Amino acid sequence: MQESQPSPVHGGQLRQIAERFGIPVKHLLDFSANINPDGPPAGVLSTLRASLDDLSTLTDYPDLQQTSLKQSIAHYAEISTQNIAVANGFVPLLDAVLRSLPIRRFLLPVPAFVEYQKALARARIEVSPYTLSAEDCFIYDPEAMAVGQHDAILLANPQNPSGVCHDGSVIRNIVAKAAERKMYVLLDEAFIDYVPESSLTRETDHFPNLIIFRSVTKFHGIPGLRVAYAVSNPVLSLAIEGNLSPWPITTLASQAVSAALEDQDYAIRSRATNMERRRDLQHKLKALDLTTYPSKANFILFQLPSDVDPIAFWQHMIVEHHIVLRDCTNYQALPPGHLRAAVRTTQENDRLVEALEKSLSWHRSSRL
Repeated sequence: MQESQPSPVHGGQLRQIAERFGIPVKHLLDFSANINPDGPPAGVLSTLRASLDDLSTLTDYPDLQQTSLKQSIAHYAEISTQNIAVANGFVPLLDAVLRSLPIRRFLLPVPAFVEYQKALARARIEVSPYTLSAEDCFIYDPEAMAVGQHDAILLANPQNPSGVCHDGSVIRNIVAKAAERKMYVLLDEAFIDYVPESSLTRETDHFPNLIIFRSVTKFHGIPGLRVAYAVSNPVLSLAIEGNLSPWPITTLASQAVSAALEDQDYAIRSRATNMERRRDLQHKLKALDLTTYPSKANFILFQLPSDVDPIAFWQHMIVEHHIVLRDCTNYQALPPGHLRAAVRTTQENDRLVEALEKSLSWHRSSRL
């Protein structure tokens, strides 16, 4: 099973996995990418078709200011268009923010999304990791994180890879304490659409030290369109846009995302469905004696028994069951043995549970 090869850095890399294990992509069931399994709102597909019927969609340059897209985001997030900067994904926005701010020393709670560390390294920023406790479910401690001399801190709510979500008041307390110390707070809310009541998106005018990143494509099932946005005070938002490449969003992506954001029924239904599926899946994972964490997102982090080799287990799930989990060995400071599973449909989740049970039994019997 080519054990010497590392697993992909990100989830959703089915082509790479298919080539490595000799399994056609269409035969793989992907639990490694956290995408809405019910697909995009119906209006997205009809909008894309209508856009392609208009030749100007392809022959004209996209709107440099992305006015319509920003208006759609502003209506959805209940903020002003002046607070919004858009780009083709989170990473370009983070790079632009780091170019816009006088940051030299960064506090980074870990484990965390691997692209944080890469972006900070590109910006030549000194990073002080702050290890979160798995036993305490990766909870942020405002008092403990206030120690040391730093210019900024990067948080995520809900967190990746744990899915743990803090109440908005907890994050607000951290932002307020950081403001007193003249620290910026960069807050990744990529999965906040599942728990919008915990978002601080509407508070960037009150906290000029707060910059929030949000994704459109995960929750709405359209990651191939690559759209994300940053929310901050108007002055900082202009600076961020000034550090982005021109025309970061295609006309097709802009129109499709606007259609997705208009479908409020889809959003309400997705939250309710995900909550039901996630609770059911978590219950069944616990029944297999797997350690899980209180996720509020559309994925669950779990830990295998200590005598199970996580890499061999990850490979076995692919080869024997054609199921791809997210191997979490590349998350800094995450204890060994962790894998992450997206929340998919009820039938697919049940298939995952059955495969996990068989693979755990296989591992135990192979050690006898």
